Amino acid sequence: MAFQIDAQAAYVLHSRPYRDTSALVDFFTLEQGKVSAVVKGARNAKSKFRAVLQPFTPLQISWRGRQDLKTLVSAEAVAAPIFLTGSSLLCGLYVNELLERLLQNINPHPKLYVYYQYVLNELLSGEDIEVALRVFERQLLQQLGYDFDFSRCLPERHYCFHPEQGFYQTSPMNRAAFPSELLQAMSGEEYSQADVRRTAKRLMRQVFDHLLGHQRLRSRELFTKINT
Repeated sequence: MAFQIDAQAAYVLHSRPYRDTSALVDFFTLEQGKVSAVVKGARNAKSKFRAVLQPFTPLQISWRGRQDLKTLVSAEAVAAPIFLTGSSLLCGLYVNELLERLLQNINPHPKLYVYYQYVLNELLSGEDIEVALRVFERQLLQQLGYDFDFSRCLPERHYCFHPEQGFYQTSPMNRAAFPSELLQAMSGEEYSQADVRRTAKRLMRQVFDHLLGHQRLRSRELFTKINT
């Protein structure tokens, strides 16, 4: 008998066609982490899953199967969808793509799930999208076992960063250098200054590009295309 997991809180990260009428869907779940499941007949016009399996919709799902690739049994929305538009939508797609690409299947991250809900709510409000993204990115890195060692950054000095080696001291004349006061502010997640936000964005991008093997993010390309 196939092993079945019931009533799991989840969001859709990504969906793609699978065979003739089905879909392969990556979910981010509260208790199991990322789960990939076949949704049989999902692309049929009369499919019960067609309308509900949309990004940014809080779901409750059940699946069966003992292998990495599961089969979805049921899915229902438990709250209204979060309707993102414009830059918020693109940022939401970016967050989903990071999770889809970097998380391993069936590896629980309940704390990150809470931060995922946080960033979606912040994107919906649209008040401070940039700070919300930096906070979420930092949490994602920590859950992946990767974080910045700011303890090496001494006052009144300048540092460059390498994803594998960390921070190393450099000349203030180096265009790639970060002043230590900006790094310490980032350490405490004090993002009120524009320079700190720019520093955090540069560092996050360096690390994620490294973790992704420098593969291009579809969401980032879409954002660039729309804004050019």
